[in-house]
Amino acid sequence: MEGGNALSLLLPVALFIIMLGMGLTLQVTAFSQLWHRPKPIVAGLILQLIMLPVLTFILVTATKLPGLLAVGLLIVSFAPGGATSNMISHLCRADTALSIALTSLSSLIVPFTLPWLTWLSMKYFLGEGVMVELPLLITIMKLVIVTLVPVAVGMIVNHIWPEVCRRIERPVKVLSLVFMFTVVVLISWANRAVLPELIPVLGPVVLMMVSSAIALSVFVSRYLLRQSTETSLTLGIETGIQNAGTGLLVTGALLQQPEMSLAVLLYGILMQLPIVALILWRNSAHSLKAVSINAK
Repeated sequence: MEGGNALSLLLPVALFIIMLGMGLTLQVTAFSQLWHRPKPIVAGLILQLIMLPVLTFILVTATKLPGLLAVGLLIVSFAPGGATSNMISHLCRADTALSIALTSLSSLIVPFTLPWLTWLSMKYFLGEGVMVELPLLITIMKLVIVTLVPVAVGMIVNHIWPEVCRRIERPVKVLSLVFMFTVVVLISWANRAVLPELIPVLGPVVLMMVSSAIALSVFVSRYLLRQSTETSLTLGIETGIQNAGTGLLVTGALLQQPEMSLAVLLYGILMQLPIVALILWRNSAHSLKAVSINAK
């Protein structure tokens, strides 16, 4: 990949800043959700950490995606909840507090599960003939450094110096966006020759992955677990929106596999389509409900 050295540096820095920004918004009270609402928390983790990878495996196998692309999408499914899921939960009038708790908890768990699941995926889809190395313990350590450490630092700053936290929270978010935008541009430019050819191959799979993950999670939560509409939407959003930054770190900086990175990149771009549709549907439904109430 052209610009590989720059990406190897930019990706960890970008993810570190993103996770620091998330930590700056967190308080210890966010984890009180674990004790007060165990059912949706456990359900959300099962849906995100087990159901989504299984669903993605079925999709990439059924559509016969090439091995590197299949592993790239699976790595996305192994990642924690996306940093934007909390904002999207708010825009969808869902349960933002639950979203924050689930995103935080999955971010604590994934550094220890993602390397092993990625290794198994590569063994299955790539076989012995493709030389892609993933040293498990080193990968776990790197993920801890760029995900758990910045979250912990952000939470400490928020707890000890809340005024400082409020002042730097927005600049940190802007800086993280700048870094991630730079990463996206670099990957897109380096692969500009093959990117148009991959969109028809990957696009439908990504859209099916995101849409079916949201729909299945909402169905399970609402009709099997009897949770509220707000809770069900939150679980759908948390399951459907994964942290593409973590996926890019693993595929681009650790594995240095451009084709895998393209799968993650296209996921990060195309997942916006069902999310925008969900936001529009939810707000239009809310507006219609308000109109009918006023009419009475």
